[in-house]
Amino acid sequence: MNHTTDPSDTSVLIVGAGPTGLTLACVLARAGVAVRVVEKAPEFHRESRGKGLNQRSREIFEDLGVGEEATASGIEHITLRKYRGGVPVSDHVTFGDKTPTADAPYASGVIIPQWRTEEILRGRLAALGVEVELGAELTGFVQDADGVTATLADGRRIRADWLAGCDGGRGSVRKLLGLSFKGATEAEECMVIGDVRADGLDPAYWHQWFDEDGGIMLCPFRDGDHWQLQAGPERGPDGAVLPPSPESFQRLFDRHARVPGVRLTDVRWTSVYRVNVRMADRFRVGRVFLAGDAAHVHSIAGGLGMNTGIQDAFNLGWKLALVIRGEAAEPLLDTYEEERLPVAAWTLRLTDERLGVVREGVREAGVGTEAVITDDVTTLGVGYPWSSLAWGGADAGRRAGGVRRGEGGPWFTLRGPDAPVLRELRREYAGLLRVEPDPEARELLLVRPDHHVALRVPPADAGEVAKRLAGLAGLAGK
Repeated sequence: MNHTTDPSDTSVLIVGAGPTGLTLACVLARAGVAVRVVEKAPEFHRESRGKGLNQRSREIFEDLGVGEEATASGIEHITLRKYRGGVPVSDHVTFGDKTPTADAPYASGVIIPQWRTEEILRGRLAALGVEVELGAELTGFVQDADGVTATLADGRRIRADWLAGCDGGRGSVRKLLGLSFKGATEAEECMVIGDVRADGLDPAYWHQWFDEDGGIMLCPFRDGDHWQLQAGPERGPDGAVLPPSPESFQRLFDRHARVPGVRLTDVRWTSVYRVNVRMADRFRVGRVFLAGDAAHVHSIAGGLGMNTGIQDAFNLGWKLALVIRGEAAEPLLDTYEEERLPVAAWTLRLTDERLGVVREGVREAGVGTEAVITDDVTTLGVGYPWSSLAWGGADAGRRAGGVRRGEGGPWFTLRGPDAPVLRELRREYAGLLRVEPDPEARELLLVRPDHHVALRVPPADAGEVAKRLAGLAGLAGK
């Protein structure tokens, strides 16, 4: 076979077209960066998989211009209805005590099947001129000082300046890098999952039936016939997990739910989920990055898997875009691992702890699955106070609050009283900075493209803003 370099070289090659890869592609394409997305699957799936966007991810979707579409496709403030012995014992409205505020405009996450989340992101990406390349499996790559040459299974080669592995926990990019994926797999603790029709159930509730010997949950989706089923598995005489099937789903439902009029039909997807808690020791090797499940996997308790990947991508995306466009120097890219690796470690700890909460109280009203839904899982409190991009001020590195729809970016935003120094900074760093005069402001607030505070200083210290932006652009001392 004649292995030739694909003539359509690109700035960034993204491997994997799940929510992580699609988010990264949208951030880059919106900024005018040439990007390609390759996906080994031959077609797009229609599986519910990761079924929720948390509050922070909803802010990111709004920034990308798809917030309203995601909201219209999902369920906010879903009610968990818990049963014991087939009898309802409690209803719990997720984030029922929260209301939107200026700083936190999304009071709830949104239940939405992953296939629909990906469809929304693909639509946004297509509007930016990029289509996912299906049936394109990465089999190898080599990198040098100037870029990465990737090889696909069909023999094609793609030359890119940078490569991002967003191809999941079993993906090839991390393995090809030779990175460790330390942690544990709890082989005995698992559940069966599937997408089923359950005509006759009230879709106003996420139904959760629990008994001493197991349980089953059915989560609805807006404007859809299918529910996501989660249950403890059936096991054979030797204790081995039996593969899920339409018949086993019905047996599990009849055993735990005890609703004789409901039949589970049209099973479109089945899977066996085992708890994996693992993390790569590095998120960047030269010109190659890892994001999402390719970098870290953990318990589904709290629903943070897909959301953490989306937030990885948003963090990496603006940094790559600024470097590629020449607005920032390459050392900025080191802050991706600096910021997101500790967040991944925190996520592993949090989800492991929440899984323990579910185990201990799953059959009682008010604890168990309900207790998982806390402010932590909104990830609105996730920040980077330890980061080298936390340049000054008590809240440096923290989320700035509020949200807006991005206009193309990525830009830093400087808010403060209108003054000649603001106008001068805007002229000096036109590709990096947007200025928002506020006559009532008493300080200068510099906000990163991902809505986190970089710097807060008195107006008299405006020179510190100029110094930091010059350093970011690689101009300090020149």
